[in-house]
Amino acid sequence: MKSFKLKNSKNSFGNYYESSTQKWLPIENIQNGIVILKDGRYIKVVEVLPVNFYLKSEVEQENIIYYFSSYLKIAPDNLQIRVLTQKADIEEYINRLSGYSESEQNEACRNMIRDEMDFVKGLSDNVAIKKRFFIIFEYAPRNFAGRDATFADVCRALGDEAYKAQRYLSQCGLEVLNIADDGFLIDLFYGVINKYTSKFVKPGNFA
Repeated sequence: MKSFKLKNSKNSFGNYYESSTQKWLPIENIQNGIVILKDGRYIKVVEVLPVNFYLKSEVEQENIIYYFSSYLKIAPDNLQIRVLTQKADIEEYINRLSGYSESEQNEACRNMIRDEMDFVKGLSDNVAIKKRFFIIFEYAPRNFAGRDATFADVCRALGDEAYKAQRYLSQCGLEVLNIADDGFLIDLFYGVINKYTSKFVKPGNFA
């Protein structure tokens, strides 16, 4: 598909030092929940909160398949379904158990708490993972009565697509989060690119 650029839109190629992440990253800007790419395309990201398909009855499974296939028929042509797999974050739980262990007077109870901490840590290292599901779609240029599309037109069109995803997928029992917070998207992409560093350092906290 040919890239689409708004009238008077600007890209900033060549403004980054050699081998920098900014030069490599395809993202030009994030504004109003819309990801603006360096090649002039506009991307919308929504997060889908999943359900356990295998815990549903046979009738419920058939309904989920039917409504999901119905959504795919009217979904944007340029659409991706992405799964982000992360290790489960157990730090808060471990810290809470550690506090219980320090205040516990009974030695047998302290040992039980320590055993629980060791078990959870081992589970996290080997099998405990968290999956997040995202739908990403691209703005498709429309005919605006002979005039050039504005960024407001892009936001409105992608907002309509997010609403359609919410309406159809809710019939599958899925909750769709329309991500309109720029900070949320920055944290999301930062975590994808820096899987390890993002556990300790948040965007904007570099010295």
